[in-house]
Amino acid sequence: MTSGGGPAPGSPSVVLRLTTALFYGFSSFMIVVVNKSVLTTYQFPSFQFLGLGQMVATIVVMYSAKKLSIVKFPDWNRDIPRKAFPLPLIYIGNLIFGLGSTKRLNLPMFTVLRRFSILFTMILEYVVLGHLASRRVQAIVVLMVIGAIIAALNDLAFDLRGYVFILLNDLFTALNGVYVKKKLDSKELGKYGLLFYNALFMLFPTMAICFSTGDFEKVLAFPGWSEPLFVLQFFMSCFMGFILMYSTILCTGHNSALTTTIVGTIKNILITYLGMVFGGDYIFSWSNFVGLNISVLCSLCYTYISLTDPFTRRSASFTSSGHSADHPNLRVQIL
Repeated sequence: MTSGGGPAPGSPSVVLRLTTALFYGFSSFMIVVVNKSVLTTYQFPSFQFLGLGQMVATIVVMYSAKKLSIVKFPDWNRDIPRKAFPLPLIYIGNLIFGLGSTKRLNLPMFTVLRRFSILFTMILEYVVLGHLASRRVQAIVVLMVIGAIIAALNDLAFDLRGYVFILLNDLFTALNGVYVKKKLDSKELGKYGLLFYNALFMLFPTMAICFSTGDFEKVLAFPGWSEPLFVLQFFMSCFMGFILMYSTILCTGHNSALTTTIVGTIKNILITYLGMVFGGDYIFSWSNFVGLNISVLCSLCYTYISLTDPFTRRSASFTSSGHSADHPNLRVQIL
């Protein structure tokens, strides 16, 4: 990529870059909608089991792709756990609390409180990587958080556990982004190796959680298995868990981290307003509505700054191999 954020010579075509960006935006939007339907509309009793299904789908697809020589990543050896750590633990937390917050919060509040992941990412990039965001980006991030707080202060559907879950999800999302960058830069496992081995290492702890909480019994007794539409959406959620991770890699690899962030922001704006109209669980209040719109406007301002600030454009650029530049300004991964 060039310093101005445009494609370097020999980079993917415009059609390919646009297609992967749309693919990421669509998959990112669909997994939130499908998870919300499975966990809230159908009252599926275990978000941990849903996460387990997403891990199994990722393992099966990635292993099959490796056997068919579609992708390449290192075979198992005793150094793999060291190379992957602590990403599996972080990813378990991210997945569990992300699915839990999806179940307990209405869509507009879910997407607004996800703005805290930007703040946490900015802080952790400074603490872990020593990368300091520009003052304009810092100001916009603070305004995003203020808007989220205003929206949450008078949330008539307030759910303390849901708020705790979403903030922990934000923290694990930020940790995941920072450590994925470190692992990709080390080039030990590669993008697909991280994807496969993270899911593999997460599989057994998540199964243990499901056993210890009695979720397997609840899932077996769930009456929705007799409804074809629910079964279809459950398997869609499992497959979309893999698709989301894969589409993020494609979008970032063929475009840049900046493009991925912009697409994620636009997706969240769309979810916010669709949730107000079609979500069925949004309770209107003026302070909540104003706070939502402050957060949305700040997201647009952040997008504008990212596009016009030369430092931000340079630091957000990714090479065509999908690895970040040496001085990334702000990486955000949004569910």
